[in-house]
Amino acid sequence: MLIFAHRGASAIEPENTLLAFKAACATNCDGVEFDIHQVAGELMVIHDRYLERTTSGSGLLSEHSFTQLRKLDAGKGALIPTLAEVLAVVANQSIINIELKGIEIEHIPLLFDCLDNAKEVLKVDFKQVLLSSFNHHLLQAIYRQRPEFSLGALTASLPLSHAKFAQQLNAYSVHIVVDYISAEFVHDAHRRGLKAYVYTVDKLMDIQKMKALGVDGIFANNPEKAKQFLQNIK
Repeated sequence: MLIFAHRGASAIEPENTLLAFKAACATNCDGVEFDIHQVAGELMVIHDRYLERTTSGSGLLSEHSFTQLRKLDAGKGALIPTLAEVLAVVANQSIINIELKGIEIEHIPLLFDCLDNAKEVLKVDFKQVLLSSFNHHLLQAIYRQRPEFSLGALTASLPLSHAKFAQQLNAYSVHIVVDYISAEFVHDAHRRGLKAYVYTVDKLMDIQKMKALGVDGIFANNPEKAKQFLQNIK
């Protein structure tokens, strides 16, 4: 079972900062996950639409310029990083899961440009890059334009048809919230050729349950702790 660092090693460093990604890479986790928004023609790594929870700023992310956002403290003096900056830190990870939060279909060319540049300069293999989203229209548009990217179809519910929606999107993996994961869902995902990933899994009992269910990977805020516990499961 793979361990993904959720927003980096966000249990020990400010989430979605270079500090968190460097800490995650030091744990030898299997992959990293982070969120991006498009702001004034830049791709920035941050989870929320509002600034209050994770930065020294306030108000809507989209109502600020890139220059204004770069003056904010995202924790321990860290800046809100750009996608290019994060890719430079995590390029050697087995899987890089980019969750597309504040990204619309018209922003897809900007995303492709950034990833293409990263591949050329940093040697990032697109097989390493997993683009995930709750916006299934966005995932469909990405597949139609650049089918070489792996897609992760997100759900915060337990659909009646289980993982069928992810198969219809030609996804590589289906990502489901820990509250609704079931043996039936995992079995359905696997029979459709999909990886089953679960978020966010931090409790040791939950990690044990995910292992028993045959889940392929989990997103954890403390990847080192999750990996250590997983190694001790018989």
